[in-house]
Amino acid sequence: MSSRVRVYAELVGSVALWGGTWVSGRMLAQDMGPFSAAFLRFLAASAFLFFLSCRTEGRLPRLHLRDLPQLTLLGLFGVSLYNYMFFSGLKTVPAGRAALMIACTPTVMAVYAALFRGERLGLVRFSGILLSLCGAAVLLSHGDPLHLFTSGVRPGDLFIVGCVFSWAAYSLLGGTVMARMTPLSAVTWSCILGMVLLLPASLSQGLAADVARANLTDWGNLLFLGVAATGVAFTWYYRGIRELGASRAGVFINLVPVFAVFLGWAILDEPIGLSLVTGAVLVLCGVWLTNRKPKAKAAA
Repeated sequence: MSSRVRVYAELVGSVALWGGTWVSGRMLAQDMGPFSAAFLRFLAASAFLFFLSCRTEGRLPRLHLRDLPQLTLLGLFGVSLYNYMFFSGLKTVPAGRAALMIACTPTVMAVYAALFRGERLGLVRFSGILLSLCGAAVLLSHGDPLHLFTSGVRPGDLFIVGCVFSWAAYSLLGGTVMARMTPLSAVTWSCILGMVLLLPASLSQGLAADVARANLTDWGNLLFLGVAATGVAFTWYYRGIRELGASRAGVFINLVPVFAVFLGWAILDEPIGLSLVTGAVLVLCGVWLTNRKPKAKAAA
């Protein structure tokens, strides 16, 4: 296998693993409290990333005090809050539909950039934002957006919407940190700090009882989420960024909800109805338009 083919295979593998997190998380959320599941997931992830960092960089990356506040915020938004809401939402929300709602994250980031950074949206990107929001409304309402005005949003869906904003915050904060650290270092420390932030809440919310009654399937899901979907997938994805560049590697992220919907159907027998397909098309087309870069004007 050539190196280029291997890189593409690893990129597809990384997004397939990330798609699988929604199915695995859905299964785990039925048996374990959200704080316990989140803490144990990142206990496994932190241990794996610690050994990976030592193997790759010769030691655990040095943590500078100037980076501690931002890394703590990364751990708060990208690990603690995100995963609490991730497991809370997946108690009631099907895996595929939840993953499609998370696909709206670039739209939220584009709106933030326009409101607070003065970035111009333009007609195409603005149309993409509207399409994504329409798709999210279709997904949240199971195909009847007017239902949102009469009955509101279900609690589980609110948790998934919270995931969107939490991951958007993590992504926006991560740009400044990764300008000074390698991606592996930033991910490792954010996982460790996020795990530490989760510990008090998980202990108070029944961690010991959840560990005592966990079965082999639960431990398998935790290892998958912590080792395969965090450590291995991030390693493959960042290798793809190094070989192909961030823009070309980033295109593969759009496959995450596709894998999640397929795996939810194949493993959990989740139905793929008209509202899911319609919402998926609107969201993914909207995200594509939102992320399009304007063509450079030809020189006169």
